Amino acid sequence: MTRAEFAVLGAGAIGSILAAHLARAGHSVTVIARGERARALERDGLRIRGLADFAVRVPVVTDPGRLREADTLIVAMKTHGTRAALERLAHVRVGAALSIQNGVLKNELLARTFGIERVLGALADTSGELLPSGEVLFTRNVSLPLGELGGGISERARRIAGLIDAAGVRSSAVADIVSLEWSKFTVWLGLVSMAVATRSVSWRYLTDEDCARVLVRLAREVAAVARAQGVALVEGATAVPLRTILEAPEPQAVAAVRQAGEQMRLRAPGHRMSALQDLEAGRPLEVEETFGYAVRRAGELGLSLPLLEAFHHLVAAVDRIRRAGVD
Repeated sequence: MTRAEFAVLGAGAIGSILAAHLARAGHSVTVIARGERARALERDGLRIRGLADFAVRVPVVTDPGRLREADTLIVAMKTHGTRAALERLAHVRVGAALSIQNGVLKNELLARTFGIERVLGALADTSGELLPSGEVLFTRNVSLPLGELGGGISERARRIAGLIDAAGVRSSAVADIVSLEWSKFTVWLGLVSMAVATRSVSWRYLTDEDCARVLVRLAREVAAVARAQGVALVEGATAVPLRTILEAPEPQAVAAVRQAGEQMRLRAPGHRMSALQDLEAGRPLEVEETFGYAVRRAGELGLSLPLLEAFHHLVAAVDRIRRAGVD
């Protein structure tokens, strides 16, 4: 295998969903995976159920050196280990590279490897769960916006988004992808904090008044990091009303989060954050690349964010303790 139209790095839930849909649509897709997951894909192919129900076989690469060229590289692995994984792909001739990983560090890592001119920003408001059987349960298909880091809508962004959308995973090219990435990140850290602390499906902590209050306060701290860098925060990147959370009086903001939780209870009652899935499976959490990154940026910008720092330490401790128990 030397060339692929789409190369997908990572075969977890979202990477598998994207790779399977693109392959089913007739595109040349290579999945870069390792270990037992790679062996399962070679044996059984990609198996999707839930919002879609199908199976498809794709080439699986365990040695990144076998891949020489990819029109589009999609990074869908967990954030830890990304730097080392990209180093093993630095030789690949890439037309465009994008990451649907959590957080905002991802674009910096892609730019260091392939050059900033080849990097598109992206985020996935799409959900799935990798089941013990190896199947992927496709649970939410809302949007996968992507776009140029410098703003505006380019032909390549429109083309790639169009191919993904036509394959069955909702996607669009947008002009303000950096704002959308930071807007999602601003709320995502709070959602992960509540998921890890409560070990609950998402709607339960969103509708809980105390959890909603902590989420609001944490989001306001993270928003300060974005604004200090000149990043405008916008609606549409999350399932909760960001403007209300950041600008309304706290009681109104808390009520808005709880209302969003009620909507999730009706529409996706079984939804669980991927961090909670990882925690329960004994897999490492994405701590330093997300919480740690935000804390470090806050320090560089001269910001004191005590709640964010506290949850950074708490989530890191939960991660260590849980995995020590599994071992």
